[in-house]
Amino acid sequence: MTALAMQPAFPTINRTLLVTALMAGVAADVSWEVWARLITPFWIGGPLEPAALVQSVFGLESRFAAELIHLVVGVVFYPLGYLLIARPLAAAVLPSLSWVLVGVGYGIGLWVFALYVMAHIFAGLPAFLDFIPLTWASLVGHVLFGLVVAAVVRWRAA
Repeated sequence: MTALAMQPAFPTINRTLLVTALMAGVAADVSWEVWARLITPFWIGGPLEPAALVQSVFGLESRFAAELIHLVVGVVFYPLGYLLIARPLAAAVLPSLSWVLVGVGYGIGLWVFALYVMAHIFAGLPAFLDFIPLTWASLVGHVLFGLVVAAVVRWRAA
């Protein structure tokens, strides 16, 4: 039986879970920022700009507010989504699935949410930004984010 299959159907929300979520969020957000701002420019000629998407979606003029929203979502809400939704769902549907594949799947789900739901449906941009190179750099960044969240959660569970 895999570690994923041995998890309860829905985790108990307690101090340990919240600390794990925050640790996973900080680690994943740092990895995202390194990818988005330091590595991606070598591939596509410029950094990923999630704050610009946040500004488009919410009609914000403040770059600082958009950066803050993206930071809070990445550090707090996305790791909680993994712990409270993605991981229990994977355990219920495919209990033998490895944590690596759950992390990759979660990252892909975040990418779909960002570039289809937020960018296309809410901001009115082309779906997946018409699959320009930025789209693929964003996919790599979101998969990296999902993997780091999953790795920290696995490490904390050990």
